[in-house]
Amino acid sequence: MTVAKPRLTFSQSVNLMVDRAIGHLDLRRGLAEQIKATNNVIKVEFSIQLDSGKYELFTGWRAVHSDHRLPVKGGIRYSPHANQDEVEALAALMTYKCAIVNVPYGGSKGALRIDPRKYSEDELERITRKFARLLISKGYISPGENVPAPDMGTGQREMAWIADIYRIMHPEDINHFACVTGKPVSNGGIRGRVEATGRGVQFVIREFFRHPAEVLAAGMEGGLEGKRVVIQGLGNVGYYAAKFLQTEDGVKVTAIIEWDGGLVNDNGIDVEGVKQFIAEYGGVKGYGANGIQYVDDGLKLLEKECDILIPAALESQITVNNAPYIQAKLIVEAANGPITYDADEILQGRGIAILPDAFVNAGGVTVSYFEWIKNLSHIRFGRMQRRLDELRGERIIEAMETMTGNVVPPHLKQDIIHGADELDLVRSGLDDTMRLAFQEIVVVKNAMPQVKDYRTAAYIASLQKIVTTHIEMGM
Repeated sequence: MTVAKPRLTFSQSVNLMVDRAIGHLDLRRGLAEQIKATNNVIKVEFSIQLDSGKYELFTGWRAVHSDHRLPVKGGIRYSPHANQDEVEALAALMTYKCAIVNVPYGGSKGALRIDPRKYSEDELERITRKFARLLISKGYISPGENVPAPDMGTGQREMAWIADIYRIMHPEDINHFACVTGKPVSNGGIRGRVEATGRGVQFVIREFFRHPAEVLAAGMEGGLEGKRVVIQGLGNVGYYAAKFLQTEDGVKVTAIIEWDGGLVNDNGIDVEGVKQFIAEYGGVKGYGANGIQYVDDGLKLLEKECDILIPAALESQITVNNAPYIQAKLIVEAANGPITYDADEILQGRGIAILPDAFVNAGGVTVSYFEWIKNLSHIRFGRMQRRLDELRGERIIEAMETMTGNVVPPHLKQDIIHGADELDLVRSGLDDTMRLAFQEIVVVKNAMPQVKDYRTAAYIASLQKIVTTHIEMGM
C-alpha cells in the first residue's frame, strides 16, 4: 500500500528551501539552526462589542523571526485563514527578504484571524485599536524595535489607527509616526508606498530582461514588450504590477485569475477595466468585455501557456498537483510562498525559471524603509535639494543655448529643469534597490556552478549577510 506523503506546512516549506542554500555554505555548528529558528511569538485573544451589541472573540499573532538587525519589520494581515504557522513562515521570509535587498531590518510578521469584509468601518477600527494596544503593551510595536506595515486585508487606514494608538500610549516619543509604515501621506506616510510592492515586481522583471543570457536560458528572447502575462490576484500587489507592466512596458495580459474564476483573452485584457469591475461587483464573474472568456475554475489558468506567470494571491497555489502542467517560461512570485517546496522541485526539474518571493515582493519593505527614515528625520525627501536641482538645470539650459545659438525644445527643457520630488526619489531608490539585488543574485548563481536556480542563489546571498552579522556581533 502506498502511504500518502504528508503535506508540508508553510514554515516547513520555507525552511526546506533555505536548507538547499545552507547546503552550499560552510557554516559553523549550530548556526544554521539558530538562523532558521523563530525568536519569539505572541498570541493574543480579545473580545470586542460589535454594532449589534454582541461580543466577539478575536485571535491574533505577532512573530519575531530574527532580531539580528533592529527594528524588525513585517506586515500585519487580516485573514480568516490566519494561523501561527503562517505568521512564523512569513516572519522568516521577511528576515531573508530584508537581507536580499540590503534593508537593515530583522524579520517579523503579524496576523489577525478575521474576514474584514464582514465588519463595518467602526467595528474594524475598534478591533484594530484593541489589537494594536495589546501588541504595543507587550513591546511588539515601536519605532526602534518592531515596525509593522500593511499586508493582505489591511492598508493605510489600519496603519493610521495603529500609529494613533501608539501616540496615545507613548506621548513622549517624538518618533511615534515611525512605529508603523504604510500610513496615509497626510499622517506621516510617503508617496509611492501604496503601489511599492507592485512597482517593485515591475522593476524586477525589467531588470531580468536587461540580462540577455538569463532571458535566453529561460527560453525567451528580446525585450519585455509583447510578452504574454498571466496574473493571479488583482489585489494591491497584482493590480499595480499588471497595470504598470501593461501601460508602461507593453506586455499582453492574456489571463487574470481571481477568487471567483478567471478571464482569458489571447489578444489582451484591460487590467484597469477589470479592476474597476471587481471594485463594484466583488469578483470577475460577469465581466462582459468583448472577446473575453470567463472560466469558472480560475486555478486552471495557472497552467495556461504564457511567457510570464505572476502568482500574486495566496501561498501554496502551485503544488505537486499542477506543477507538472505549468507552461510558463518564467514564474515571478509576487505573493509570499505561492509555490510549495515539492512543486518548486518539480518546476526546477522541468527547467522553468522562478524569481523567488523573498526577492520579488521586497518593494514594499524597501519603500517602508524609506518612510521609516523620513519619519525619524522629520523631513520629506526632496525638500532640501529640489529647487537647487531646478536652478542647476536652468543654468545648463542657458549654457547650451548660449553655446549653440539654438533654443532647447520645451519638452526637453522641462525634463532637464525638473527637480526630483519625493515620489521621484522613492521610485529611483526602489528601482536601484531591485536592480542591484537581482545583479547580486545573478553573480552568486553564476559563480557557483552547482547552483542552478534563482531562489537558492537569493537565499545564499541573504544568508551570507545574516551569518556575517551573527558572527561579528557574537550572536
